[in-house]
Amino acid sequence: MEANPAGLSSALEDYLETVYQFVRDQKDARVKDIAKARGVRAASVTPAMRRLADRGLVRYIEREYIDLTPEGEKQARRIYAKHRLLTDFFERVLRMPAAQAQENACAMEHSLTSAGMDHLARFVEFLQVCPEGSQFLDRFHQCAAVQTAPHSCSGHCELLRKRPGKGARSETTIADLEPGTHALVSQVHGTGDQRQKLLDMGLVPGSAFEIERVAPGGDTIWIRMEGFQIALRRKEATAVSVHMP
Repeated sequence: MEANPAGLSSALEDYLETVYQFVRDQKDARVKDIAKARGVRAASVTPAMRRLADRGLVRYIEREYIDLTPEGEKQARRIYAKHRLLTDFFERVLRMPAAQAQENACAMEHSLTSAGMDHLARFVEFLQVCPEGSQFLDRFHQCAAVQTAPHSCSGHCELLRKRPGKGARSETTIADLEPGTHALVSQVHGTGDQRQKLLDMGLVPGSAFEIERVAPGGDTIWIRMEGFQIALRRKEATAVSVHMP
């Protein structure tokens, strides 16, 4: 699966992600704000906004505020989800300093394919969901920290246990929550297109969200995440395990 289904250059993806963050935080974006955030001249931002507008990803009238179209929001969320997943991996798992984690996440998010995102998310999920995930991570950190003692780990790591069958799973999912509930994503179940769709929505491990409302009959569930409203079908909501902050 390709890394960039929208066919954007890395630079345009960066601009779209920056617009997303401004819209999330202050409801709109301006050329001067984007220029300051990206460390470029305003004259460099304007043509980028025009190209994004031509692709139907932003609404932009010169010298006016910039907003995301529904498709732009979808693509920006996909990019930002990769960024958050990579940043969390670098900081929490590899213990990179925050600035280095951000720098590397920015560099890698453009080339991370959907398959790569899926496998990385599964590893982070393992650390959060497996009862011995934290022990596994602690042992990894102890080994990595002792550069002069590569054999500091003793014994064999017997951490991977047989996963219970589908019917044995009893985790709380988004579908189990009431309006007003705040939760964090633990794991996205399933495979293929449905799982990738949920990851692209930003539902990566550690993402915080709130249940806004549930349709009569429960067929659709609306959540708010990163300042944006996302509609989930019940089948999708039941595929996302959560835990309380």
